[in-house]
Amino acid sequence: MPPKKVLSRKPKPSPSSSSEPPKPFKRAPEVLAPFYASLSPAHVYIAHIDSKPADFKRKIFLVPVAINFAIALLFAWRVYYVSPWYFALLASGLGHSNETTVAASESSWGVIAWVIARRAFTFLLDFLLFVFVWPWPVEFCFGRTHGSPAQWRWNVGVRDREIYVRRSRPTWDGKIREAVKGADFEARSLLMTNIGVAVNPMLLNEKTGYLTMNNEWDLDWAAMVHATRLVDKKTVALDALKLMVLVHHEGQGWLCLDLKETRGDAASIDAPDDERRTQVFAFRDALAAAGKEDLFYRWIEIVQFESSQPGGFGPEKQVEVARKIRDLFEEQGIDFDEFWKESVGSDGLANM
Repeated sequence: MPPKKVLSRKPKPSPSSSSEPPKPFKRAPEVLAPFYASLSPAHVYIAHIDSKPADFKRKIFLVPVAINFAIALLFAWRVYYVSPWYFALLASGLGHSNETTVAASESSWGVIAWVIARRAFTFLLDFLLFVFVWPWPVEFCFGRTHGSPAQWRWNVGVRDREIYVRRSRPTWDGKIREAVKGADFEARSLLMTNIGVAVNPMLLNEKTGYLTMNNEWDLDWAAMVHATRLVDKKTVALDALKLMVLVHHEGQGWLCLDLKETRGDAASIDAPDDERRTQVFAFRDALAAAGKEDLFYRWIEIVQFESSQPGGFGPEKQVEVARKIRDLFEEQGIDFDEFWKESVGSDGLANM
């Protein structure tokens, strides 16, 4: 009897780790592995560099410091003021008669109702203060889950170029895994919409990083401290975190979003405008840091006025306006061309 042929089953092709990530994502750079290794796969992260002047950032940060300090003082005063009353109330409940004791048999129903209402209001007020208000200064100084603003500033200080890391809020990122895989169209659409708004050049240029928190994004203080330390140790280059969106894929690991591909053809059209806008904002911030912000607005006024005059804004007119602007800056002791190059890093506006 001839031996039976043994049919070997071919193993089903399993998704290879070397397969390409789903578009518009690409593998996160290996050089950033020390940074994203500490992040939670359950969230989306956006890292960017804020180049606003250090003095401006310091003033912005002093606002929440003052608010939380005031809250802590008011809470301490409230505890000092109301604690004796609570102790007296407790003693009365234990049978020691004092000013808080109410003789029900000798009091009218109106008096009893008023005492109950007043004490109920006091209990409710202190409960709300303890549960909803007191956590603000505590989290501001001693937040444990994702660090705190105070710990971040204490470890990082105030710098001209700071790394900010935003983390998606649980209110909308529950289906991040499906969104990254492309298995849930609505989740993917929500993800791309929220990211698009968060990385808008106008938003990043107009707001300092501390003010980019909103209903969709929170700042991850611990990640910001970690990233800054990696840069200080030369483990990661600062420019590697200039603008990056990080998401986690179950099969591919950490991926970054290709922002150019997500913007499609519009990006190729708007990219020069975005770059020019970024340069103008950088120039404005540099002038503000030098105490010459008024020159920036005078510059804008001159250009707008001259470009609206009859005859157009041709090459000859542009040369004439450029001379006026240089003279204006020289009157304030600033070499326009040199200052532009130092603050922006180029000899002129992009693509012009």
